[in-house]
Amino acid sequence: MSYTALYRKFRPSTFEDVKGQDHIVTTLKNQIRADRIGHAYLFCGTRGTGKTTIAKILARSVNCEHPVDGSPCNECPTCKAILAGVSTNVIEIDAASNNGVDNIREIREEVAYRPTQGRYKVYIIDEVHMLSTGAFNALLKTLEEPPSYVIFILATTEANKIPVTILSRCQRYDFRRITIDTIAARLSELMEKEGVDVEEKAIRYVAKAGDGSMRDALSLLDQCIAFYLGQKLTYDKVLEVLGTVDTEIFSQMLRTILAGDVTGSIRTLETLLNRGKELGQFVTDFTWYLRNLLLVKSADETEELLDVSTENLKLLKEESTMVDDETLIHYIRVLSELSGQLRYAAQKRVLVEVALVKLCKPQMEQNLESVLERLRILEEKMERGIPMMVTNAPGAGNGSAGGSGAAGDGYAAAETPQNALAPVKAAPADLQRISASWKAIVGQTSGMFRQFLQSAVPKYNSETGDAKLFVEFADQLASIYVERPEAADEIRTIIEQMTGKTVEVQLILADQHANAALSTISVDDALTQAIHGIPVEEDDESDFDDGEE
Repeated sequence: MSYTALYRKFRPSTFEDVKGQDHIVTTLKNQIRADRIGHAYLFCGTRGTGKTTIAKILARSVNCEHPVDGSPCNECPTCKAILAGVSTNVIEIDAASNNGVDNIREIREEVAYRPTQGRYKVYIIDEVHMLSTGAFNALLKTLEEPPSYVIFILATTEANKIPVTILSRCQRYDFRRITIDTIAARLSELMEKEGVDVEEKAIRYVAKAGDGSMRDALSLLDQCIAFYLGQKLTYDKVLEVLGTVDTEIFSQMLRTILAGDVTGSIRTLETLLNRGKELGQFVTDFTWYLRNLLLVKSADETEELLDVSTENLKLLKEESTMVDDETLIHYIRVLSELSGQLRYAAQKRVLVEVALVKLCKPQMEQNLESVLERLRILEEKMERGIPMMVTNAPGAGNGSAGGSGAAGDGYAAAETPQNALAPVKAAPADLQRISASWKAIVGQTSGMFRQFLQSAVPKYNSETGDAKLFVEFADQLASIYVERPEAADEIRTIIEQMTGKTVEVQLILADQHANAALSTISVDDALTQAIHGIPVEEDDESDFDDGEE
């Protein structure tokens, strides 16, 4: 006898065997017990969740001669005929290939005849969203007022394509994705019946790979068993068969991207390809891995949401401290777009490598997310204590910046503290460069003072044109710091350490400059200049007067 696939061999034959759809099973059993059976049902949900299976069980239940608590007995002649597929009372139609008006007209003609055996004639129309507009219109009248002995069961994976006129005539049941725990328990139960030795970790990985579909999980498990027939199925063997990537590889790839190591990321990809891994699966799994990192950072008690081992959860928590939320969201968006492009791409490897280069080198792109990523890298360098000194002019090799700075940079990192020159007084043009580092400056403070500074606005005096920085607080409670000279000294010291320039700092409240010509520093322009290395000429102060009233 030929081999039968697991998902066909163990297809549920009663409502009690159905897993993960208790809300639907309970409702249908109650209707059958109370003899309140509807004339039209619409089963919606993703693939492999039990739509067609429950439709067939329902078809047997309404015709069963000896139903057991709403489920078919599967022993009476009617049930056996339906199970064997020889009953004329249950008609299965694939709307993907029978979607014309003529096909529906045949149904309209057939419903005029009563069932030859049993109480009901049941029409199961699978993938009903594939019907043409004319076919839907032809079905409307019959669906609304069918004979008392006719039941329609429509199944679809895309309920949004069903006309509203059809939806309003059906009882709609939404099938949920089956949880990993439910799938894993079912797989373990079936492996005991089959006498196959499988690791629990391997079972859970296959259940997760099923993505909420019991049928997909059974098909994947069937594939793994066939590859290692007669051997114990381990976690490593499942990874090898499915072409998936383990967490350690994702961790290595993320670290190379965060370090901006293009060569390292390409080599990691090369290693995966040499192992026979599939590019699309890698992108999908890596996106899922970044999603888990984002949940670890953003939510509390995420163990249940992540469904990962204790070892992997510990690793996720460690790596979540290495990257911020915005960066993770940027990575996920890039990889999601890549996943869609890979479906129709001829050169998939080239697309993946280009995406990795983009992630490692955000300066290659000019969109807002990439600019923010470059700003993150600058801030990390500042927070690590890399000295940043201002050059007086593009290409200057002397003065405050020293000779080690790159030409055209607003700031140049000193090679060693011994090379740094003594701080000099900042010029008015330096205020824009300093404002580009405002977020990093605030990050060097602590406690309540830092909280007030996060909403403060740096300003300057456009009338005198001197290099005095006014920090304006909108919150009146900040007056406790305005009155303390040591608070202004703290900001001045941080600026001096980061830029090599000394700036006079004064803290004020929002209502203290009503009669003064203070202008808000253009932080956005300053950020753009700092990120792209565009210098601000000291002898041109017109840019600093844009805010003058």
